[in-house]
Amino acid sequence: MSTIEIKAEQYPLGKVFSNDFVFKIPLYQRPYAWDKEQAEELLDDLITALGDTSGDIDDINPYFLGSIVLIEEKTNYQVVDGQQRLTTLTILIAAIRHLACDEIANELTTYLYQKGGIFDGKKSVYRLTLRDKDNEFFKKYIQEGNISFLNELSDKTLNDSCRHLKKNALALVEKLKSLSKMQLQRLGQFIIQRCVLVVVSTPDADSAYRIFSVMNNRGLDLSHADIFKADIIGNIPTHEQEKYTKIWEELEEKLGREEFKSLFAYMRMICGKSKQREGIIKEFYKDVNPNPKNFPQQFIQKYLTPFANALYDIQKQNYECDRYNFEINRSFYWLQNIDNSDWIPPAIYFFSKEYTNPLLLMKFFADLERLASGLMIFRANFNERIERYSELLKAIEAGDDLYLPDSPLQLKQEEKENILKILDGNLYLMKKIRKYILLRLDSTLSEGEAIFKLPTITIEHVLPQNPSLDSEWMQNFTEQERENYVHRLGNLVLLSDCKNSEAKNYDFATKKEKYFLSKTTGTCSFALTSQVLMEHEWTPEIIDKHQQNYVSKLKEVWRLREHQ
Repeated sequence: MSTIEIKAEQYPLGKVFSNDFVFKIPLYQRPYAWDKEQAEELLDDLITALGDTSGDIDDINPYFLGSIVLIEEKTNYQVVDGQQRLTTLTILIAAIRHLACDEIANELTTYLYQKGGIFDGKKSVYRLTLRDKDNEFFKKYIQEGNISFLNELSDKTLNDSCRHLKKNALALVEKLKSLSKMQLQRLGQFIIQRCVLVVVSTPDADSAYRIFSVMNNRGLDLSHADIFKADIIGNIPTHEQEKYTKIWEELEEKLGREEFKSLFAYMRMICGKSKQREGIIKEFYKDVNPNPKNFPQQFIQKYLTPFANALYDIQKQNYECDRYNFEINRSFYWLQNIDNSDWIPPAIYFFSKEYTNPLLLMKFFADLERLASGLMIFRANFNERIERYSELLKAIEAGDDLYLPDSPLQLKQEEKENILKILDGNLYLMKKIRKYILLRLDSTLSEGEAIFKLPTITIEHVLPQNPSLDSEWMQNFTEQERENYVHRLGNLVLLSDCKNSEAKNYDFATKKEKYFLSKTTGTCSFALTSQVLMEHEWTPEIIDKHQQNYVSKLKEVWRLREHQ
């Protein structure tokens, strides 16, 4: 019986993007999905790894880009895992080429595709071929060097993956413009020569998928908690091991296995107060220093137990005290609805330090929710958030006054202005933040009492996006007014039921009766929607009134005025 050979080799990117490999994304793979923030984070990490030195590139430590899993075929390799990285790296090389001089640009092109020749009759061979729906766009604008034409393309004409390709290419070019020609060349050399991928390949599809499953479900990154446990518990004296094993396992069960694993990254951030740049295991031992050979029990007592309990209370909104329970747990609720978890380390740290002081907790978490909401609303990227929360951790540790205007806990005036601009703009088009803002507003209108645990919550327009030509909407609003008002905060409501999409175009009176009220109870679940029901008509003036009222309410909630 023949055996299946599995190969795993580490290669520099210059070898990966060479004649040795021709990568193809299979049709069944999901489309390219990395967003601008992820692409910029990769570039930031590479620039940081390169550093400011001017020595030989070969003397710089290699930068590990991760691994890819391939099915090896006669003429190419199908990518089972690694599409997002390979595509983004291709975009990055193309972006560097776009800004480089002709000589360097021509050389960089060889890492994107091998040009065919008129005389040898060979066709161009592209290092990476995406799915059919995206590949022509990828070839034309990225691989073949037409990035400058991307600005002319309307997002409306592109599918989601091509929009990601466009936005990431333009974003990387913009960030690279800050580099000199020499820095740009040096970055290109570093990427090609010192950035490495582990390439895992097999000619058998089943083997490839098993490898993918193991790497994504039982790899080191997903089992580091078990490694820490074996090391730390193993260095506790034998007669105490059972006691501390029980403490460890009870905490893991309390949090759940996945969240317990995340706790170690949060602890590393609390202690290191900086972005993780290497593997979690190495950095955890460096920053947390559990010191298992001397007194591992102290790590479990000082770090693991209080931080695990703090995380549990925050996530379950489970704080109990004789005062301010509601206010503190309400802040926990809104923090849980933030679209990232970067706020959690300072939350754990402050909560565990001040657990017995509910007044301080109430004040801190109200401001932390304000900060986290603000960073989310104006779309601060990952590196910006981590830097801010690092500074906050340092301020907490130093015992600084966190309520002075220049504290990292407080929003800066420029940040307040950015938030207000977004709130007063076409909010509905901000897909990642619109529901959070509307729910936060609705809770404020109901005097902070509302906590939303409905199975379905949808956002609807009062003035429809596409009203029928014979409707009253066409009479009450000019075309310019419809364009100006339709996506504004003052024209949006929340509904708890899935509605018939055709009914969205009802005239206002009918829409109130048949669309905005629950079919079962005949009432409305949301204060925001109830305010609309009190109106007898819906005009530009009415929308303006609601818009000003809502923005004013959110100004109060998040203290967005100049000297707040």
